[in-house]
Amino acid sequence: MSMSMADDTRSIAAVSLAVGHGHRPVVDGVGFALFPGQMLVLIGTNGSGKSTLLKTLTGLLKPQGGDVFVLGERPGSQPARVAYLPQHPVSTYTLPLCVEDIVTMGRFARRGLLGRIDSDDRQVVRESMQRTGADEYAQRPLRDLSGGQQQRAHLAQVLARRSEVLLLDEPTAGLDVAGRRLVADLIAQERALGVTVVMATHEIGDADTADTVMLLAQRVVAQGPPDSALTDAALREVFRFTERH
Repeated sequence: MSMSMADDTRSIAAVSLAVGHGHRPVVDGVGFALFPGQMLVLIGTNGSGKSTLLKTLTGLLKPQGGDVFVLGERPGSQPARVAYLPQHPVSTYTLPLCVEDIVTMGRFARRGLLGRIDSDDRQVVRESMQRTGADEYAQRPLRDLSGGQQQRAHLAQVLARRSEVLLLDEPTAGLDVAGRRLVADLIAQERALGVTVVMATHEIGDADTADTVMLLAQRVVAQGPPDSALTDAALREVFRFTERH
């Protein structure tokens, strides 16, 4: 991959990418390109490499090999333009922060930790909470909420960043059917605005509207549009991975 990747219109591009922890690759040979408004869904069980790939795209982990660019730069170099929802968001149980405080943190990437939050920021925070339903408990401490309510608060924080790329690790975790439908609607709305989405999940149904699906089992088992990638043979290998490890 040449540095010309930094000059094209792709939101994310990877070629022969190897991801892992330390010096041990978990998955290698990863290659894909996403343009504004497109979505890649990563499907696999625990330990398959989904979260490791997402963390590499955020810049939290360095690539083990190959090359990758996010918005024309190395991962992690543009925090205000990329929003990341980890699989297990850190809940500040030791601090009495309310939901509105948590969502307001989504503006820090643009304002800085010591930056002044203005009326425009507060409006973004309100709108983000309304979109996820978290406005119903905006003043309640996060630690007093159910897992599903906490997840809605963290989703609102991600939306409040107003980023160009969303990296979502199991965004429907802890949500009921209505919550899962809400996440699907939110993703569709963001994509309509030109936001690029990479989502990790173990739910096959989450891939229905994806442009590309990547099935992982510490290797790329299959990749392509949902209709061609989600074969019985590929799915058997992915979900048997848990039994073997």
